[in-house]
Amino acid sequence: MKALLKFFYIPLIALSGLIFFSSFLSSNSDALTSAYKKARLTDREAALHLLNRFTYGVRSQDIDNALKMGLNNWLNDQLKGNLNDDDLQNRLKSYDAINLSNAEVEETYPKGAKILRMAIKDGFIDKDSVNKGDKKEYREKLQAYMQQKGLKPQQELYRQFISQKILRATYSNNQLREVLTDFWFNHFNVSLTKPDCAMYIPAYERDVIRPNVFGKFDNLLISTTKSPAMLYYLDNFSSQANESEQQQNMMGMMEKRVGNDKNKLAALEKLKKSKKAQGLNENYAREVMELHTLGVDGGYTQTDVTQAARVLTGWTINPTDNDGYGGAFQKIIDKVGKDKLEEKGFVFDGDFLFAENRHDTGDKIVLGKKFSNNGYKEGVDLLEMLAHNPSTAKFITTKIAVRFVGDNPSKTIIDKMTKTFLSKDGDIKQILLTMVEAPEFWSKDALREKTKSPFELAISSVRSLDADLVQPYQLYGWINKMGQKMYYYQAPTGFPDRAQYWINTGALLNRMNFGLALASQKIQGVKINLASLNNNHEPESSEAALKTYGKIIMPDRNLDETVKRLTPLLTDPDLVKKIDNAASKNTAPTSISESNEDMMMSNTETAVKPKGNKKYGNTANQKSFGDNSMLAQVVGVIIGSPEFQKR
Repeated sequence: MKALLKFFYIPLIALSGLIFFSSFLSSNSDALTSAYKKARLTDREAALHLLNRFTYGVRSQDIDNALKMGLNNWLNDQLKGNLNDDDLQNRLKSYDAINLSNAEVEETYPKGAKILRMAIKDGFIDKDSVNKGDKKEYREKLQAYMQQKGLKPQQELYRQFISQKILRATYSNNQLREVLTDFWFNHFNVSLTKPDCAMYIPAYERDVIRPNVFGKFDNLLISTTKSPAMLYYLDNFSSQANESEQQQNMMGMMEKRVGNDKNKLAALEKLKKSKKAQGLNENYAREVMELHTLGVDGGYTQTDVTQAARVLTGWTINPTDNDGYGGAFQKIIDKVGKDKLEEKGFVFDGDFLFAENRHDTGDKIVLGKKFSNNGYKEGVDLLEMLAHNPSTAKFITTKIAVRFVGDNPSKTIIDKMTKTFLSKDGDIKQILLTMVEAPEFWSKDALREKTKSPFELAISSVRSLDADLVQPYQLYGWINKMGQKMYYYQAPTGFPDRAQYWINTGALLNRMNFGLALASQKIQGVKINLASLNNNHEPESSEAALKTYGKIIMPDRNLDETVKRLTPLLTDPDLVKKIDNAASKNTAPTSISESNEDMMMSNTETAVKPKGNKKYGNTANQKSFGDNSMLAQVVGVIIGSPEFQKR
């Protein structure tokens, strides 16, 4: 009898679970559908908007595919972020550096100063010859030494790292994961401009940011805090307790004993500067409040910053070799032993180390909460407190809304998202669902309200043209030229996320340049077959090409105004000549046509070809599609048009 009951009971449990899950999906689906129906959007308009917000570019087939599977199912797949990515993985196979641990990176891609020290130690270079004699010969010796030791320049590491980002954004089926990886990296920004942290940035994005983009905000916050990239970038790796009163009194006694001896005074001054440099560093404590959690108006004071910095003393790097800063710690670890240090309160966690001997053991008060002598746990408790603060909830959800809704999201949608942040323990996935189920997300005013960053423009362009990126790094030069030097933004704020930062006359010209260069296949290593996008059917004229390729590149949009705006530009008999003239001068561009000034959203000039590239097109009067010259101009103008700049 029990066996019989078990036979029926287990399937019933499974069935009930399936029913519950199905009803959950149905409920979500109803909420999502109801939200965009309230905004009076059609299914296709809703699909386009969802794809514009949660991918790096809508391809012509994407809308039909999303509608076929159902928008809610499409969104759920994206929120899981585990779709098959075999094509992407095949493209990434040759990038061997992007999977290295931080220790392996230090070993294979060491800093230049370390290579020099190694070469001098091994007798490969005479230390007295450094910065003297033939620089070419000196560089050749260093290169020979690197080859002999199997060392590689750090620039190669960064090249692979940047290339993998471009490939992931272009080809990953898990588009939302990549969009969120970019968003959260920008929020917790670190920069290749700071040499100490640069080599740790690839692992920072791979192991800290990307795995946590759908999780809880507090986990993401704590993980970034403990990363070597962040510890070096905002200097917390060197922060330690200031001198005790007893140590300060001892320094005073030494000053009295020194008297007027100039040599001893100079030595003492050097010692004092060294002590000061090794003391409390408030950089990270300030930025974790202002930029990562509470926001500039989050209700904290300078005293809170100082107290928080004291709480986080001793949070540093677990050394991976005996060179540089980590050398001193490594000697302590080797001498005392890891087990004994852990007994004394040290914490080893991958590349992170909590050094108990550097921690401020006194009482601290941050935002009214007292932190006593509790070692590593103090820092965790502080970060948890900041992560769950109502000011943090509002600040973070506002940034998410600015990224996914519009430059000026309504207070009502921010309030809804903030409420979810607080009630769902900072669950990022739940916050996104609340946003998508809000009618404000689907407002007519929100459609194509966001302006693409240079990176978004470049990736959406190659996605819409079904490009084959054989050398993805070539795109990086253009993205940089358009104003976004990826991973090199120096300030901890990260790149701004509003239109006024990206759009000005010079930027628009560079965007048009990019469109023409891409479509004309002037970007090395980026292969495009424009004819295949239209099933190898040749348009009868430039006007016909504009309509046909406009629909391919910007699907499900009303292009009547776009065609009207761009047609006079394409029918200008001197178009190619004017582009060639502007390109050959390589200086300020010349006006293309008074009647087309509105094409670039302002009184701007025609595109200027980047220095070093060949001229676009052939002759001023050539209108043939046989060699794709005019078709390339049509496609380039579409990509450079104001409409394509929006998502």
